[in-house]
Amino acid sequence: MALAIPASPVKRVNAAAVERLHALMAGDMDRVNALILERMQSHISLIPELASHLIASGGKRLRPLVTLAAARMCGYDGIYHCHLAATVEFIHTATLLHDDVVDESEMRRGQATANTVWGNQASVLVGDFLFSRAFQLMVEPGSLEVLRILSTASAVISEGEVMQLNAARDLGTDETTYMAVIRAKTAALFAAAARVGAVIAGRPPEEEAALEAYGADLGVAFQLVDDVLDYTGRRSLLGKNTGDDFREGKITLPVVIAYRNGSEDERAFWRRTLCEGVQVESDFAIARRLLDRHNALGATLDEARRFAGQAEDAIAGFPQNIYRDALCELAAFSAERVY
Repeated sequence: MALAIPASPVKRVNAAAVERLHALMAGDMDRVNALILERMQSHISLIPELASHLIASGGKRLRPLVTLAAARMCGYDGIYHCHLAATVEFIHTATLLHDDVVDESEMRRGQATANTVWGNQASVLVGDFLFSRAFQLMVEPGSLEVLRILSTASAVISEGEVMQLNAARDLGTDETTYMAVIRAKTAALFAAAARVGAVIAGRPPEEEAALEAYGADLGVAFQLVDDVLDYTGRRSLLGKNTGDDFREGKITLPVVIAYRNGSEDERAFWRRTLCEGVQVESDFAIARRLLDRHNALGATLDEARRFAGQAEDAIAGFPQNIYRDALCELAAFSAERVY
């Protein structure tokens, strides 16, 4: 039996931008959700069971919303933007399944991860299935340019994950390297999600490029705030454990800043906890104090706000309409969110 996909939860006042975007795109998102439910079905019962565990668990679904709103902003009045939005969500969900295996995560969106429930092998294989479904969906509009953009993004995301794996527990990672990781791992899919909205609407290359820039900067802002929330967020809001990045030895921008500006004793702390993976219960609180001492979290939020502003500027040349307004609000939300 097909499972209904619940509306994404709204958790704070600053989620009003996402709430308005969901309301604006409600009809299109209903079609996207129907496509997702239809295409994740299989005669092998484990596949829809495991896939629905993550897909039906909520989430903000910003990437498909970006595709839908971008297409509508560009004047598209067909149906294939819904296929592309579903494609984007399948790609995103597949990467989450794989990420949770790599990171040995135990919680996502407030529930046990699929790998915790069904094991690593099933999670990886169902992730592969969702990637396959994504490619089936992306060819249906019949656009080679759409296929090029989304297939390229899929490859870049995989490269970003490998780059992040190489950078894990390496305090030699600098800001340039870290930004390259998140541009590949997170921003590439946001950029593709926005650009295909212009492509499906038949808009000129300069508008495609503007929406690609919007999505890329939105994705960077979103990831930088994720980096901050891993140290400052509340589990009940995030739907996952705070401190996971710290426990997994991930070198994120706040750590890069604190390590660069820290004393030798502070650097020794980061080497022990992140490089060597030797941690005790009190270490997370110490890490928080060191990040605060060097304003690493504040500096990271400043960067997120800068990228969010760039995202808004990227689409300033489009005619003003409700869809452009919603995308600009989404950019502002990405840098101010608390979940």
